[in-house]
Amino acid sequence: MKKIIAFAGSNSKQSINKQLATYAASLVENVETTVLDLNDFDLPLYGMDHENEHGIPKDAHRFLEILKSTDGIILSLAEHNGGAYSVVFKNLFDWMSRIEGKLFFKKPMLLMATSPGGRGGGLSVLEIAKGRFPFHDGNIVESFSLPFFGENFKENKIVDNALDAQLKEAVNKLQNSL
Repeated sequence: MKKIIAFAGSNSKQSINKQLATYAASLVENVETTVLDLNDFDLPLYGMDHENEHGIPKDAHRFLEILKSTDGIILSLAEHNGGAYSVVFKNLFDWMSRIEGKLFFKKPMLLMATSPGGRGGGLSVLEIAKGRFPFHDGNIVESFSLPFFGENFKENKIVDNALDAQLKEAVNKLQNSL
Protein backbone atom coordinates (compact mmCIF):
# COMPACT_ATOMS: atom_id res chain seq x y z
CA MET A 1 0.00 0.00 0.00
CA LYS A 2 1.26 3.48 -0.85
CA LYS A 3 2.06 5.86 2.00
CA ILE A 4 1.58 9.61 2.18
CA ILE A 5 2.41 12.18 4.78
CA ALA A 6 0.50 15.37 5.44
CA PHE A 7 1.68 18.30 7.51
CA ALA A 8 1.45 22.02 7.95
CA GLY A 9 4.35 24.41 7.80
CA SER A 10 3.23 25.69 11.19
CA ASN A 11 3.69 24.89 14.87
CA SER A 12 0.38 26.38 15.99
CA LYS A 13 -1.63 23.92 18.05
CA GLN A 14 -4.76 25.20 16.26
CA SER A 15 -3.08 25.45 12.86
CA ILE A 16 -5.63 26.09 10.13
CA ASN A 17 -3.06 24.78 7.66
CA LYS A 18 -2.82 21.49 9.56
CA GLN A 19 -6.61 21.24 9.48
CA LEU A 20 -6.56 21.77 5.71
CA ALA A 21 -3.72 19.25 5.20
CA THR A 22 -5.54 16.67 7.33
CA TYR A 23 -8.74 17.14 5.33
CA ALA A 24 -6.90 16.86 2.02
CA ALA A 25 -5.17 13.68 3.21
CA SER A 26 -8.54 12.16 4.12
CA LEU A 27 -9.58 12.51 0.49
CA VAL A 28 -6.75 10.34 -0.88
CA GLU A 29 -8.01 6.81 -1.35
CA ASN A 30 -6.29 3.49 -0.69
CA VAL A 31 -3.20 4.90 1.00
CA GLU A 32 -1.73 4.79 4.46
CA THR A 33 -1.75 8.36 5.75
CA THR A 34 0.38 9.87 8.49
CA VAL A 35 -0.34 13.40 9.67
CA LEU A 36 2.78 14.98 11.13
CA ASP A 37 3.00 17.80 13.65
CA LEU A 38 6.11 19.98 13.52
CA ASN A 39 5.89 20.30 17.32
CA ASP A 40 7.07 16.68 17.50
CA PHE A 41 10.44 17.62 15.99
CA ASP A 42 12.79 19.40 18.38
CA LEU A 43 15.09 21.59 16.31
CA PRO A 44 17.13 24.49 17.62
CA LEU A 45 17.27 27.60 15.48
CA TYR A 46 19.64 26.86 12.61
CA GLY A 47 23.06 28.45 12.75
CA MET A 48 26.46 27.42 11.42
CA ASP A 49 28.03 27.80 14.88
CA HIS A 50 25.43 25.48 16.39
CA GLU A 51 25.93 22.94 13.62
CA ASN A 52 29.73 23.04 14.04
CA GLU A 53 29.50 22.63 17.81
CA HIS A 54 26.66 20.09 18.06
CA GLY A 55 26.13 18.59 14.63
CA ILE A 56 22.78 18.18 12.92
CA PRO A 57 19.92 17.34 15.32
CA LYS A 58 18.52 13.81 15.21
CA ASP A 59 15.01 15.15 14.56
CA ALA A 60 16.19 16.74 11.28
CA HIS A 61 17.47 13.29 10.25
CA ARG A 62 14.22 11.71 11.45
CA PHE A 63 12.05 14.08 9.40
CA LEU A 64 14.21 13.53 6.33
CA GLU A 65 13.88 9.75 6.74
CA ILE A 66 10.10 10.16 6.86
CA LEU A 67 10.25 12.11 3.59
CA LYS A 68 12.38 9.38 2.02
CA SER A 69 10.01 6.61 3.12
CA THR A 70 6.79 8.17 1.82
CA ASP A 71 5.25 7.96 -1.64
CA GLY A 72 3.60 11.39 -1.55
CA ILE A 73 3.45 14.64 0.37
CA ILE A 74 0.61 16.96 1.30
CA LEU A 75 2.00 20.22 2.66
CA SER A 76 0.00 23.28 3.64
CA LEU A 77 2.21 26.27 4.31
CA ALA A 78 1.44 28.99 6.80
CA GLU A 79 2.12 32.47 5.47
CA HIS A 80 3.79 34.87 7.89
CA ASN A 81 4.17 38.61 7.47
CA GLY A 82 2.49 38.80 4.10
CA GLY A 83 4.33 36.12 2.26
CA ALA A 84 7.19 34.29 3.96
CA TYR A 85 7.34 30.75 5.33
CA SER A 86 6.79 30.37 9.05
CA VAL A 87 10.00 30.27 11.08
CA VAL A 88 9.38 26.69 12.19
CA PHE A 89 9.09 25.47 8.60
CA LYS A 90 12.07 27.47 7.33
CA ASN A 91 14.15 26.15 10.22
CA LEU A 92 13.19 22.54 9.44
CA PHE A 93 13.89 23.16 5.75
CA ASP A 94 17.31 24.67 6.58
CA TRP A 95 18.34 21.79 8.84
CA MET A 96 17.25 19.11 6.36
CA SER A 97 18.98 20.86 3.47
CA ARG A 98 22.25 20.58 5.44
CA ILE A 99 21.82 16.79 5.29
CA GLU A 100 20.66 16.53 1.69
CA GLY A 101 20.22 19.44 -0.68
CA LYS A 102 17.60 17.60 -2.73
CA LEU A 103 15.36 16.93 0.23
CA PHE A 104 12.01 16.23 -1.44
CA PHE A 105 13.26 13.22 -3.47
CA LYS A 106 10.87 13.94 -6.39
CA LYS A 107 7.95 12.70 -4.30
CA PRO A 108 4.62 13.88 -5.73
CA MET A 109 3.46 16.84 -3.66
CA LEU A 110 0.19 18.68 -3.21
CA LEU A 111 1.22 22.12 -2.04
CA MET A 112 -1.41 24.21 -0.27
CA ALA A 113 -1.95 27.26 1.91
CA THR A 114 -4.84 28.89 3.69
CA SER A 115 -5.34 32.05 5.65
CA PRO A 116 -8.07 33.76 7.66
CA GLY A 117 -8.23 36.58 5.12
CA GLY A 118 -9.07 36.77 1.48
CA ARG A 119 -5.70 37.86 0.16
CA GLY A 120 -5.39 34.71 -1.87
CA GLY A 121 -5.31 32.26 1.01
CA GLY A 122 -1.53 32.19 1.18
CA LEU A 123 -0.76 32.79 -2.49
CA SER A 124 2.48 34.62 -1.70
CA VAL A 125 4.02 31.75 0.24
CA LEU A 126 2.83 29.31 -2.43
CA GLU A 127 4.65 31.31 -5.10
CA ILE A 128 7.84 31.32 -3.01
CA ALA A 129 7.61 27.55 -2.51
CA LYS A 130 6.82 26.87 -6.18
CA GLY A 131 9.92 28.82 -7.12
CA ARG A 132 12.19 27.24 -4.50
CA PHE A 133 11.10 23.60 -4.02
CA PRO A 134 12.03 22.36 -7.53
CA PHE A 135 15.68 23.18 -6.72
CA HIS A 136 15.33 20.66 -3.89
CA ASP A 137 13.68 17.98 -6.07
CA GLY A 138 10.20 19.14 -5.17
CA ASN A 139 7.69 17.54 -7.55
CA ILE A 140 4.67 19.80 -7.09
CA VAL A 141 1.89 18.08 -9.02
CA GLU A 142 -0.76 20.57 -7.92
CA SER A 143 -1.34 23.51 -5.63
CA PHE A 144 -4.40 24.80 -3.84
CA SER A 145 -5.20 27.99 -1.97
CA LEU A 146 -8.11 28.40 0.45
CA PRO A 147 -9.07 32.00 1.29
CA PHE A 148 -11.22 33.01 4.28
CA PHE A 149 -10.57 29.82 6.23
CA GLY A 150 -13.13 30.61 8.95
CA GLU A 151 -15.92 31.02 6.42
CA ASN A 152 -14.94 28.23 4.04
CA PHE A 153 -13.88 25.47 6.44
CA LYS A 154 -16.27 24.12 9.06
CA GLU A 155 -16.71 20.75 10.76
CA ASN A 156 -13.37 19.51 9.39
CA LYS A 157 -14.15 20.11 5.72
CA ILE A 158 -14.47 22.80 3.08
CA VAL A 159 -18.06 23.99 2.96
CA ASP A 160 -17.85 26.08 -0.21
CA ASN A 161 -18.78 23.62 -2.99
CA ALA A 162 -16.65 25.23 -5.69
CA LEU A 163 -13.54 25.37 -3.49
CA ASP A 164 -14.13 21.83 -2.27
CA ALA A 165 -14.38 20.61 -5.86
CA GLN A 166 -11.14 22.44 -6.65
CA LEU A 167 -9.36 20.70 -3.79
CA LYS A 168 -10.76 17.31 -4.76
CA GLU A 169 -9.45 17.81 -8.29
CA ALA A 170 -6.01 18.67 -6.87
CA VAL A 171 -6.10 15.59 -4.61
CA ASN A 172 -7.05 13.47 -7.61
CA LYS A 173 -3.95 14.71 -9.46
CA LEU A 174 -1.83 13.77 -6.47
CA GLN A 175 -3.51 10.36 -6.26
CA ASN A 176 -2.79 9.70 -9.94
CA SER A 177 0.86 10.64 -9.41
CA LEU A 178 1.48 8.13 -6.61
